[in-house]
Amino acid sequence: MTLTPPGAAAPTSQERRRVIAATTIGTAIEWYDYFLYAAVAGLVFKEVMFAPLGAAAATIVSFLTVGLSFLFRPLGAVLAGHFADKVGRRTVLMVTLFGMGLATTLIGLLPTYATAGWLAPALLIFLRIVQGISAGGEWGSAVLMAVEHAPVNKRGLYGAGPQVGVPAGLLLSSAALALVNAIAPGEAFMQWGWRVPFLFSLVLMLVGWWIRTGVDESPVYTEMAADRAHEAANPLGVLFRRHFPLVLAAALAFAANSAVGYMTTGGFVQNYVTNPEGLAIPRGDILWAVTASAAVWMLSTAFAGWLSDYLGRTHTLAMGFIVQAVGVGLLFPLVNTGDLAKIYFALIFLSLGIGLTYGQIAALFAELFPASVRASGASISYALGAILGGAFAPTIAASLYEATGGTRAITVYLLVMTTIGFLVALALRERKGIALGHENEEQQAVGHFVWQKAPVRL
Repeated sequence: MTLTPPGAAAPTSQERRRVIAATTIGTAIEWYDYFLYAAVAGLVFKEVMFAPLGAAAATIVSFLTVGLSFLFRPLGAVLAGHFADKVGRRTVLMVTLFGMGLATTLIGLLPTYATAGWLAPALLIFLRIVQGISAGGEWGSAVLMAVEHAPVNKRGLYGAGPQVGVPAGLLLSSAALALVNAIAPGEAFMQWGWRVPFLFSLVLMLVGWWIRTGVDESPVYTEMAADRAHEAANPLGVLFRRHFPLVLAAALAFAANSAVGYMTTGGFVQNYVTNPEGLAIPRGDILWAVTASAAVWMLSTAFAGWLSDYLGRTHTLAMGFIVQAVGVGLLFPLVNTGDLAKIYFALIFLSLGIGLTYGQIAALFAELFPASVRASGASISYALGAILGGAFAPTIAASLYEATGGTRAITVYLLVMTTIGFLVALALRERKGIALGHENEEQQAVGHFVWQKAPVRL
């Protein structure tokens, strides 16, 4: 079963593959930009942009700039969700791609504090805000393009495509930094080497634009555009008036994943293990370890999406949080040994759990929200979850470490977040296979939690 406008042909297998490629590659490019900043914040910006604050404060402020962009992701989600529900998913994807790519390229051209004073970090923060708005708008449209093109029995697998793009972005950014570090080690990396991956974003942006120009609009949106009577005049107002508990539950589910994920994607682990007053692991070694863990995150994300087509979204989510909890418990005891092999194992096992709680999120969110507010619901839930979870996770971790002198409090914090996600997974009703078309809005709008009456299956 697929959704197509009246009289239109169903998407062909070739068209579906094109959509998966475009959303996956495009998302990978955008998140390459986003994660590149997070990694460089802990490795470089604390010294070249915020050094006058002192070592400890500079580190915390650098991570605050990582989290700052999350505060603007809801703005991007509101704008993108509204326009994706009003003018289409495809248009929004093109706008967010250019917004992210241009901001990242300009970061690579910024002066440092030594040459421009406080103007340099001010411009850095402004461009990070632009990245946040773009990232907030990217995810919802990308996953809905994938899921709404998918056959009913493969929504989890198709939705995992753009989800895989996120760890792919981490892999690309970590690998790029590791390669530049090898080419321009030591002071050369601090002086100019870190700029190269940012400038390369311009090339990636053009590649993403070329790929996405060949993608057709989502069939669900095409249906709604052909029948404007089913279009919400104010999608955001309808969403919060009728579905706020659902937005909160979805946001908490993602927050539990992103808080743990941002130990590496937010740059905390990289900064922690390379600290010369601590473990003093060489920068290149940890960058390659993160790259390896990102590859595992990609594979486990794809597996989770595929598995959710058989076991259900909520069941695989609950199991994933159990694996994630084990990974959290192992992370710092293994990292603190300073043994590189154990650090690799800790990051890889943690990434396994992160992927198992991430791959099914796209299909889960698409099946939670009614068609007329689906883009707004998915985008805003994801953005709010990022704020509640990943936004300030590196800052919280750094503050807990400064306050306690150890990592045990960080582990407790991450376990609490993981437990919240597990409880949400138990509370949400399984909706695998529910019809996504606008003609089924009545069934889509009810029965989201296990204590509510189940929707009629169509």
